[in-house]
Amino acid sequence: MSSSSPAAAGQAVGQLSPGFVLFNFCPQTNSSQPPSGPPYIPTVAQLGGQPKPLPDDPITAVLLALFVGSAAMHMTIFQVNRRHSHRFIFSILLFGFSMARITALTMRLVFSQHSTNVSVGIAAGVFTAAGVLLLFLVNLMFAQRIVRAYHPSFGWHNALRWAFRTLYITVGACLIMVITVSIHLFYTSDPVVRQRERNVQLFAGTYLAVLAFLPIPIVLAARAAAWWKVRKETDKKKRLVAEKFGSGSFKAKMTLLLTTSTLLALGAAFRAGTAYVPRPITDPAWYHSRAAYYCFNFVIELIVVYMYGIARFDKRFHVPNGSSKPGDYAKGFGLSVNKEEEVFGTEEGSATVEEKMDEDDTSGVVGHDSGVMAGPEWEERYAYARGQSVILEQAKKSGEAV
Repeated sequence: MSSSSPAAAGQAVGQLSPGFVLFNFCPQTNSSQPPSGPPYIPTVAQLGGQPKPLPDDPITAVLLALFVGSAAMHMTIFQVNRRHSHRFIFSILLFGFSMARITALTMRLVFSQHSTNVSVGIAAGVFTAAGVLLLFLVNLMFAQRIVRAYHPSFGWHNALRWAFRTLYITVGACLIMVITVSIHLFYTSDPVVRQRERNVQLFAGTYLAVLAFLPIPIVLAARAAAWWKVRKETDKKKRLVAEKFGSGSFKAKMTLLLTTSTLLALGAAFRAGTAYVPRPITDPAWYHSRAAYYCFNFVIELIVVYMYGIARFDKRFHVPNGSSKPGDYAKGFGLSVNKEEEVFGTEEGSATVEEKMDEDDTSGVVGHDSGVMAGPEWEERYAYARGQSVILEQAKKSGEAV
């Protein structure tokens, strides 16, 4: 049977890699008879391999149900918030991510039953690669809010603003590049072209792994710089260096962001790292197994989306609409956002998720999470620390309006 037969085509697409590198082609192969026509058969082992009814279908079905649950959770939170005039767009982004995962898993289920369907195999790989980028963007935007809260003048500077915008644009550019070259690899036999396209795959996978990790040093550097600025200050009034936004302590915000970023960076690094160590298709390594495929992709992502939903990230990372300069976060002080029982329902007298995570409602003090608005002296402390009467008046008016 020739390599261009339907069975060979199905085998080729069935070996699509699930990460950013859709197809790990090794340009130097010992194959004595190269394929005669497209789509060409991969010569190296792929993450997860070709799905089969057993054991892939039961595992995929469970993951599919869990992502349906995450999509319902984030859409419910968004709709309840919308009725309270609180439009938190990140809930929609996580809903979109969950839908992308639902599509990818559905395609994988279909492909396990129709292994010769080239289009289904390619679509499953594309949706798997594309979806996780939304989580990277969400974490980068949250890291930017942390920087702006701790260092308003620097965080709102046009240079930093455009630096983050450049990162967002490059994420989309990398996605387009890697999908284009990965699909094209199925339809070219030119060794020079294949080598160049593999280089594109490796660069894009590595770059996106770095982006997944980037929120960690950004947040830690912002916190460390704020601590450095006030390390010798004995006057507690002058220790207030962060502009409050959302609800919950800064410690809880940073813990949530650092944890999710670590998980996403682990998955991205795994996908990128395996691309650098190709193995023959007849001798796959442990990291090509189904267990590694499902755990380092879908399980990690499920943990992240459920952590954000259960921890109510829509409350913790909320900022006033139209924020565009230092002091704008202060306008959101005291704004009411729906409680957990309005979304999920809570038995009378039971503690909410947020109350369990942190007892203080807010924090803007480096080294001490006592709460900016915890006492009547808040206005004096804020004015003393900032020396901006205009911002103080805006904050007071916002609090009175609520």
